[in-house]
Amino acid sequence: MTAAQPTILATSGGFVPARRTFMQPGPLIELALDLARPDDPGRRLRVAALATAGGDQAVWQARLHEAFYGRDDVDLTVVTLFPMPNVDDVAAHLLSRDVIWVGGGSVANLLAVWQVHGLGQVMRAAWHGGVVLSGVSAGSLCWHAGGTTDSFGPDLAPVTNGLGLVPYGNGVHYDSEPGRRPLLQRLVGDETLPTSYATDDGAGLLYRGTRLEEIVSDRGTAKAYLVSRGADGVVSETVLEPRLLEASTTG
Repeated sequence: MTAAQPTILATSGGFVPARRTFMQPGPLIELALDLARPDDPGRRLRVAALATAGGDQAVWQARLHEAFYGRDDVDLTVVTLFPMPNVDDVAAHLLSRDVIWVGGGSVANLLAVWQVHGLGQVMRAAWHGGVVLSGVSAGSLCWHAGGTTDSFGPDLAPVTNGLGLVPYGNGVHYDSEPGRRPLLQRLVGDETLPTSYATDDGAGLLYRGTRLEEIVSDRGTAKAYLVSRGADGVVSETVLEPRLLEASTTG
């Protein structure tokens, strides 16, 4: 067990451009790693990355490995499900990790593929077992009850079959995709989604158990938002100011 209690870091960010490679872990990913640091300082962090939402493209597998190249504190595996799982026992492998990072893409497809392979139950067991769950975009939405997605086409639509580890809706890319904000507010207003938390690009939601503990950000402009429906049916949006994380100096 690495985290003292069930922990999720759900973000609209993660990797950042690097000087010599395509990308490197940014402050949000470094925070996910820090949340899972083992008591034994000599043991490497066991990290699993999943790019299911992007179709397990080989180029992203290479970029993920490249992003962590030379890190003596991280033992990275990229778990793929296409055309078949690339590890003998996906459940056992994921449950043995310290951190699981889920990349962006189609959250609807991710949830469908995970269901076929029974990963919803595995992720819940990992969460209860102290594995830090984290991710960006689809990798943020999946831990929630649902949210807004472009999985079905360029017109944003609701997704309501998230894993529901935390009982809230989720809005990602809240500042960079103009349709996200009004749709999330409408979905909360008509009770398609429950009370929801949204993140600007670069912001993250740190949950301990099902409680939102902290808002974090890798840039000064990024914020998070609470979108809720009052007893009168009126939807309100409250700005949540983040703690600014230090920028990574590697890469």
